Amino acid sequence: MKIISKLVKGVLAAALVSSAATVVAQTPPNVLVVGQIAEPKSLDPQAVTAVNDFRILMNMYDGLVRYKSGTLEVEPALATSWTISEDGTEYTFKLRDGVKFHDGTDFDAADVEFNFDRMLDEKHPYHHTGPFPLSFFFSAVEDVEAVDASTVRFKLNAPYAPFLSNLAYPTGLIVSPESVKKHDKDFGRNPSGTGAFKFAEWESNAKVVVTRNADYWDGAPSLEAVVFRPITDGNTRVAEMLSGGLDVMVEIPPDSVAQFNGNGFKLLEQAGPHLWFLILNAKEGPFADKRVRQAINYAIDKKSLVEQVLQGTAEVASGPTPPAFSWAYNENLQPYPYNPEKAKQLLREAGQENASLTFYVTEGGSGMLDPVPMGTAIQADLAKIGVDVKIETYEWNTFLGKVNPGLEGKADMAEMAWMTNDPDTLPYLALRTGAWPDKGGFNSGYYSNPEVDKLLEAARQSTDQAERAKLYQQMQEIVYEDAPWAFIANWKQNAATSDAVKDFELQPSFFLLLKDVKK
Repeated sequence: MKIISKLVKGVLAAALVSSAATVVAQTPPNVLVVGQIAEPKSLDPQAVTAVNDFRILMNMYDGLVRYKSGTLEVEPALATSWTISEDGTEYTFKLRDGVKFHDGTDFDAADVEFNFDRMLDEKHPYHHTGPFPLSFFFSAVEDVEAVDASTVRFKLNAPYAPFLSNLAYPTGLIVSPESVKKHDKDFGRNPSGTGAFKFAEWESNAKVVVTRNADYWDGAPSLEAVVFRPITDGNTRVAEMLSGGLDVMVEIPPDSVAQFNGNGFKLLEQAGPHLWFLILNAKEGPFADKRVRQAINYAIDKKSLVEQVLQGTAEVASGPTPPAFSWAYNENLQPYPYNPEKAKQLLREAGQENASLTFYVTEGGSGMLDPVPMGTAIQADLAKIGVDVKIETYEWNTFLGKVNPGLEGKADMAEMAWMTNDPDTLPYLALRTGAWPDKGGFNSGYYSNPEVDKLLEAARQSTDQAERAKLYQQMQEIVYEDAPWAFIANWKQNAATSDAVKDFELQPSFFLLLKDVKK
């Protein structure tokens, strides 16, 4: 561990020298240095929502199941197999033998029961170690029972189609109960899982270090350690990568992508289930009127945003469901066209010709693309139709702290991006009436349509994919018309590696899976 610590300190010192004096840094051998976009909020997988954090956590923890590399298809992980009852309400998992948590304790069915009870049962003695913002993923779970040491059974209150997929999501990762009991609310700073890498160090605003788990049940990683460095500013991240201070860089700013296509680097790009949008406050102010929400969608030149600000690294969005979910995507919907005159007409009809808006913009965050230039361009587009927009800019975690509790009494609109694992996830957590912030969800704009609520409930209970697709497509049509969001862009994720890095792949989940990476 001391050797790793010295190597890490050496690479950070070299990176600082390279930034100050344009000297090429060199990262330590067999230690992968990853340029992240922000400081993680926590290393407790059940307590966070950002892909930025998930990219670290997926390497430290396992779930009962996981996504097969390169797909969103579920395969065994801590569970070796499972059975589903005929009515779709009971899932029974057989667990892997001989697995240990990083703190040395044995993994068994009681640990699975502890994890889900901690998250879902308000009376659990460690429920206070939350909050658990994505517990909605498992709202259908009625009971979790450790049948014996190697068998665990989930009882659901109704059939729930996304259940297995949600178990593969970071919210379903299994933490060590003994470490939770030891560290209580500080578990997120002292994490312990069963994953390929063990937690070693977290220096705020500098690095998170994880080291090889030599006893990993799925084979020890090749890398000795991984250093995740939070570098919020995209240009600084680019400079560090070009100078050799990073081995991997995620979320390359659009105007820098071409620099990593060759010249000692490998550029990776992949379409995924991503949506960048504006949350509109439908509860109060100008956006309480649907016509004003539609006007904003017509007023923003999304094609220009995608081609000029994002330089072709995204596509114009048509609605709330990304086209990457091809089986559920409504191909009949076309993006709102750029039509300032139509926007002005709608504003006149609504009596909001000279509306004034407060707009929350973030400096950067998971999937947020180029948020400050995008916010500025949107502000300029709205000025052209007579709408005065005041921008307030915040660091990512501060931004989430303002937006997630809801925009009521604070702002009229806010930037947001989601990368999801199932077409159910984003609309269920951010468009249902039951997902208003005061009810524990992420519907920060307070949109409500009873028909959308019914469609989403029916879709998650159907086990027939064709039926689910039909329901999601109907939902998209209603949401498109209601315009609770301004639908802006679907991103093609990217990353760059140095030529020294081998077997690194982008995942459609947007996670980083580093066990098989070599350097």
